[in-house]
Amino acid sequence: PKDAVKALKKKLSKNCNHKEIRLTLSLLDMCIENCGPRFQSLVVKKDFCKDKLVKLLNPRYNLPIDMQERILTFIRTWAQGFQGMVDVSEVKEVYLELLKKGVEFPSSDASRGGLKPSSQPSTKSSPSSAYPAKRSSLPLPTGPTLLLTPEQIGKLYSELDMAKMNVKVMSSILKENVPGSENPDDMNLLQKLYKTCRMMQERIMELLVTVENEDVIVELIQVNEDLNNVLLGHER
Repeated sequence: PKDAVKALKKKLSKNCNHKEIRLTLSLLDMCIENCGPRFQSLVVKKDFCKDKLVKLLNPRYNLPIDMQERILTFIRTWAQGFQGMVDVSEVKEVYLELLKKGVEFPSSDASRGGLKPSSQPSTKSSPSSAYPAKRSSLPLPTGPTLLLTPEQIGKLYSELDMAKMNVKVMSSILKENVPGSENPDDMNLLQKLYKTCRMMQERIMELLVTVENEDVIVELIQVNEDLNNVLLGHER
């Protein structure tokens, strides 16, 4: 894996040949799909995903839109987590940085972003909806209670991670802007994140009265509390 990632870095570093970059991105996609955690854990490090991939978004490289979107899709998808034991904390930081800068991410079906995460976004993943604005794909129970399967729990936790990331972005914007001298771009992003967090909170409230899994309930309560705090801060 180390040699493979080293070779990919070499192909991507300061390369203005669009054909080579396109082929390298396709190869990276195939590797992510077919290799295990040892390989995946290397590409989600900052020295690869930020210093090599994201750097290609610089105007000096003049990448076609579809290639730029493919890179952004990689970052968004990896930040949502993998099936195996892969630490994605560094790529999550990169994803948050891009959101904070107002980068718009392509829709989830615009291009393939490597290994599918445990939860697929259902709407355009952009600064206005880092977390899917529509409701989760997790089914609401037909009866009064619901015992989630391990797969459903994994999907829910992945979605809750995205909600936590939104809370961090909102908190950062609230701290950096003083009432009366707000940054217009920050305020625009804040309003959109506010609506998204409100929708997620409604979803959590529905699950809290239906889910039976004790560990899940504890997590839902914690995320709901974090959402409450940042939403109250926004309203103040």
